[in-house]
Amino acid sequence: MWSRKQLLIALLMVTTGSLNTLSTKWADTMQSKGSDGVLRPFAHPYLQACSMFLGEIMCLIAFSIIMLYKRRRSGELDDLAPLVDNSPSFSRWIFLPPALMDMIATSTMYVGLTLTYASSFQMLRGAVIIFTGLLSVAFLHRVLESIKWLGISFIILGLTVVGTSDFIFKSNDDSRGRNNIITGDLLIMVYEEKFINKHNVPALQAVGWEGVFGFCTLGFLLIPMYFIPVPKPFGNPPHFVLEDALDGFVQLGNNPKLVCAFIGTIVSIAFFNFAGVSVTKELSATTRMVLDSVRTLVIWMVSLAVQWQTFNYLQLIGFSFLICGMCLYNNVIIVPTLQRCGLVPAPRRLFSDPPDALFNPTPAAPPQVVITQNSETMHES
Repeated sequence: MWSRKQLLIALLMVTTGSLNTLSTKWADTMQSKGSDGVLRPFAHPYLQACSMFLGEIMCLIAFSIIMLYKRRRSGELDDLAPLVDNSPSFSRWIFLPPALMDMIATSTMYVGLTLTYASSFQMLRGAVIIFTGLLSVAFLHRVLESIKWLGISFIILGLTVVGTSDFIFKSNDDSRGRNNIITGDLLIMVYEEKFINKHNVPALQAVGWEGVFGFCTLGFLLIPMYFIPVPKPFGNPPHFVLEDALDGFVQLGNNPKLVCAFIGTIVSIAFFNFAGVSVTKELSATTRMVLDSVRTLVIWMVSLAVQWQTFNYLQLIGFSFLICGMCLYNNVIIVPTLQRCGLVPAPRRLFSDPPDALFNPTPAAPPQVVITQNSETMHES
């Protein structure tokens, strides 16, 4: 049974994670007068990516506040060690490579979100499991259980159905063509590959320093982006360049609602990162995956409620396949339930996530290694 603290953390993760995607998409749906005085949609994905990095910088501020507080009460430092480990030998510059990858990934993500639906954007993020599983086999020489291959197959099927639904069903926004939607879906698929290269570093500190390096780098790149001409759908009036940040600031100044959405992106990503780290620490990584699926459902329902898109049965089917695939791959809910009912034998663990007491049965004791006196070989008993 979850404690009140765990319930609040889980609720915070689902709420802020949903608000982050919805506030970004809300900005994409609004119109404002640009630098040429013409009313048009707000389409500035790279400027929005800068706002996300600002939110990550807030995690570094939170990290510093926690460290300052814990220095005065050092006896409690161990409780937050996974969040705020601050080894003096830790070089800040090791965050630069992942920050650059994060910058490319985040920018690509927001370009994709500009061109497709918020719910499809969230659902297609499930592609990370495919890349993680396949590359762990190719480069780490790990052996995946058959149930994990079945989960990957379900995820691929779900992604195909979601992408097909975007192609078949038109949006309420006539300015978004089918080719734009497909382009957005593919860009989001590409974005997911970056997760396999994440460094294993202290969570809040990693997020914060990635935000610092990412914001500084992308902020500088906004200057040459202003002089790079690109066609639609990547370029927009009045200048059809890769990113017209000046026009974006003018649009923000002419529409207070845009400013609210922009601030919502900054604040929500900061709290979402903190809540996600806390869920992993207080509960488990698999619980975080389940909550992320709930977040996808919330985003889809809100998108339907505010009429950003119309209901279509294919997306519901695709989402169901995605959820089943994620549960099978992470060995949560489906297989443990069948095992408790005696319908499926307990599989041998070859490569799987750490068990979650909330969703998985208690794992069997590990085999003992016995070394015989007359032989140098080892065998399992």
